[in-house]
Amino acid sequence: MTASAASQAHLAYLALEGLIVTLKLKPGALVTEKQLIELSGHGRTPVREAIQKLEWQGLIVVRPRAGLQIAAIRPDDHADVMTTRRQLEPLAAALVARHASDAQRERLVACAQAMTACSINSDIEGFLAADKTFDEIMEEACPNRFLIAALASLQTHARRLWFTRADSRRMDRSVDLHVKVIRAIRNGDPAAASAAMTDLLEELSR
Repeated sequence: MTASAASQAHLAYLALEGLIVTLKLKPGALVTEKQLIELSGHGRTPVREAIQKLEWQGLIVVRPRAGLQIAAIRPDDHADVMTTRRQLEPLAAALVARHASDAQRERLVACAQAMTACSINSDIEGFLAADKTFDEIMEEACPNRFLIAALASLQTHARRLWFTRADSRRMDRSVDLHVKVIRAIRNGDPAAASAAMTDLLEELSR
């Protein structure tokens, strides 16, 4: 896949992931590839690549002879997702604090500024988009590929579950705790980054 094709596939993925996370594509809904092409605004090939990634992440289920189904939300999903994130993500934050490049740290600071603006404007969907950017920068900066592979689907499921109960107060608290994680990473402090991530995940687990 060329760099251009990969970029288009990623944009299609972000568009569809955003629709799933914000419940515009409702849990359990049956959809067609044509509908996803129209909703994402991207062509068939990048959308097919995006569908494959979303299937791997457990957000889309391919039903033989029935088509595509947006994954349902099960009662235990929130507890299961957050239990796993609490074990893994503080380690990822510590590794990023140790290994991130200067450019990656600057991008995280910009992400913190975007989140803060969303908090001021009560822009929950904008915050979720900034949170996705945060996760992607963390993934890029983390040197442990097995760790980031394990976290990628968990984070997307967590965003969708968080949105089901989202309000401005919860967003404000989440933004404050994200900023503390980013500050620790910017300062190159692995212990503080791990502790701040633990605090963030405890808040998100409620």
